[in-house]
Amino acid sequence: MSEQPKKIRTLFCIAVLQGFFDLPSSEIGSVWKAFGEMMGRLNGMDGVEILGMLDDDETMVGTSPDGYPWTAYIMADMPDRDSVVAACNLFRTIEIGQYRLWKYCRVEARMGRALEVPAEYLAKK
Repeated sequence: MSEQPKKIRTLFCIAVLQGFFDLPSSEIGSVWKAFGEMMGRLNGMDGVEILGMLDDDETMVGTSPDGYPWTAYIMADMPDRDSVVAACNLFRTIEIGQYRLWKYCRVEARMGRALEVPAEYLAKK
């Protein structure tokens, strides 16, 4: 019996950009709808397990600066690097009228592995 390949623990860091805040209130709903589509499509990808989400919009008001801190985070176990690229590509392909989601949000994926303490350090002596 072959061993399943380890999934890639991935943190999707999402920034809300100034373009979102510049929208008239009547157009904000279309961005939220597109963002919901992105989350649904990510969750529906083969082999993807979303572990958690965090949105700090209540304590961070306005646009995200370049880099940390981000506005929202999605932690997921992804089957491979190609699936991480495909998830990021959702921001390039989901349409909002004549624009794409990336006009309003930026994403960066951090890939690694689940942090596990080696068994020899857990054993009682």
